[in-house]
Amino acid sequence: MPVLYERRGPVAYVTMNRPRYRNAQNSAMTYALDEAFYRAADDSEVKVIVLAGAGGHFSAGHDIGTPERDAHLPFARRAGLWWDHSDKPGAESRFARESEVHLGMCRRWRELPKPVVASVQGACVAGGLMLAWICDLIVASEDAFFADPVVRMGIPGVEYFAHPWVMPPRIAKEFLYTGDRMTARRAYEIGMVNRVVAREELSRATEELALRISEMPRLGLALTKRAVNQAEDLQGLHAGMDSVFGLHHLAHAHNAETAADALGGMDVAAMKEAGV
Repeated sequence: MPVLYERRGPVAYVTMNRPRYRNAQNSAMTYALDEAFYRAADDSEVKVIVLAGAGGHFSAGHDIGTPERDAHLPFARRAGLWWDHSDKPGAESRFARESEVHLGMCRRWRELPKPVVASVQGACVAGGLMLAWICDLIVASEDAFFADPVVRMGIPGVEYFAHPWVMPPRIAKEFLYTGDRMTARRAYEIGMVNRVVAREELSRATEELALRISEMPRLGLALTKRAVNQAEDLQGLHAGMDSVFGLHHLAHAHNAETAADALGGMDVAAMKEAGV
């Protein structure tokens, strides 16, 4: 099972479960996450949701090379009305797929009307950032690190382009221009992470925070989340993401014409060699 689900009292635990591949996200995992979030949203006993990753890493990003990569397969679409990508060519396929499983899903999950707390250890890279960023709060272990290395592919950041909202613009530029890892401590200093704890304390600290939040009224939490999200959108988050999503796909199209593939030839081996 690519995603595990468990409810303990008022808290639902949604855990990515591909530890062998550092919880790289294929479409099967994406849709399993969607099912788990729906389940938690629909359960009146659930007040707070914790999103975690099994094993040593939260998520190394989108699946670009495991034996279970399923980008070519059709799935029942839930995040938008774009057509099935699997039988379409070129940008017609890529734009439709990423509108659904990348940008579309993350936007849906950001609007889930219950608080979501990310529990992050190890790698939180590229698509892993997207999952952490849709959460309301982030608790990170001291060994956690954050990175968006896709500029190495000639692409201006991941599809859910929240960078200038989760960190100051100059820090976002450095983060993207270098592709370097950001430590959990640095992420805390710039306000991207709420708490940093020892690795062995991560589960307990996350649970304590989730239980503390669960003491608040359900509707009060939902309306407060909506209020803050609306403020972010008034600051340009939603429109900004739309504009960068277009640039993202311009880069894919350029790569498809001038390089080995739409990722600019940067496969798993190349990314590992670059230190990602």
